[in-house]
Amino acid sequence: MDGRSPASAGRKDLVGLSRAALQAEMAAMGAEPFRARQLWHWIYNRGATDFATMTTLSKAFRAGLAERYVVGRPAVARALVSVDGTRKWLLRFVDGQEAECVHIPEEDRGTLCVSSQVGCTLTCSFCHTGTQRLVRNLAAAEIVGQVMLARDALGEWPSPQDDRQLTNIVLMGMGEPLFNYENVAAALKIVMDHEGLSLSRRKITLSTSGVVPMIRRCGEELAVNLAISLHAVTDELRDVLVPINRKYPLAELLDACRSYPGASNARRITFEYVMLNGINDSPAEARQLVRLLAGIPAKVNLIPFNPWPGAPYERSRDAAIREFADIVNAAGYSSPVRTPRGEDIMAACGQLKSDSVRKRRSERLAAPVVEAEAP
Repeated sequence: MDGRSPASAGRKDLVGLSRAALQAEMAAMGAEPFRARQLWHWIYNRGATDFATMTTLSKAFRAGLAERYVVGRPAVARALVSVDGTRKWLLRFVDGQEAECVHIPEEDRGTLCVSSQVGCTLTCSFCHTGTQRLVRNLAAAEIVGQVMLARDALGEWPSPQDDRQLTNIVLMGMGEPLFNYENVAAALKIVMDHEGLSLSRRKITLSTSGVVPMIRRCGEELAVNLAISLHAVTDELRDVLVPINRKYPLAELLDACRSYPGASNARRITFEYVMLNGINDSPAEARQLVRLLAGIPAKVNLIPFNPWPGAPYERSRDAAIREFADIVNAAGYSSPVRTPRGEDIMAACGQLKSDSVRKRRSERLAAPVVEAEAP
């Protein structure tokens, strides 16, 4: 797609509609119900963006669709490729706002880090995204569109069942997913649909900074993997690092984790813990973390701090990270140290930040939409 606004052409985007909504659109056209299923297949299994290519539909029906609808994608304002193969896209939406998503290739998987908001409302002090104010929630089409754009770039249409480069999705990009739950849920239901994008819920992880009232609902309705952006073992420190803790303190958050639907030794909750030099990386804090996790099927991802311009923290020393990990591992909790990826293109954990809010809207809309070549 060329990044044009469907609204400017008076046409509606079919991406992001639920099955029921798509069926309703087809009924309004006077089409038979099976047409919606055919369209769903073309859009989400085959990745078609041009109705003319949907050859199982009659020529007249395709023409009617093209008059009323589009099958959109976010526009790519900038695309970068890291020396380690990580790819980052700065996406521009139809109102000129921007967000980023990242594909991280590994030997046994390929993970797409998806954004749920433009900016963020949480102001976590160690996170570059948190320095950008919240602009708005992303719509379901804009969330699922990130997955579809990545599939375009990776050449993964029709949806492959084996040997995928995009095997996993993490809602760990810009924004707090549980503050945009309705749109996130609508998008993930499309992603998980077995007749479309067909990613298993076991391959999807939603990360939250601790929106306690929404955690159970997420487990009951989506049953995806849960990750908690923890980063501190006392309320005093977490109030500073993750300010939402002032509303939902550690005791409430951990109680919600203990009752998360579907959590088990086979489906453990992931606790993310960024390692900040001299702030939260002592052996005493490692032992306190173990005590906090009692009764929760859990693993701990230790994340060496990824610096960004003007950051107020430094990465923990390697020896401190190893000692912390050894204490947590010895208590029976897997605690891998995450290898920073894409640091050279500011694509690592905590580094995502668009420049949407630093430009006038007129400048954003006038800027060219280009995709850079890999270095």
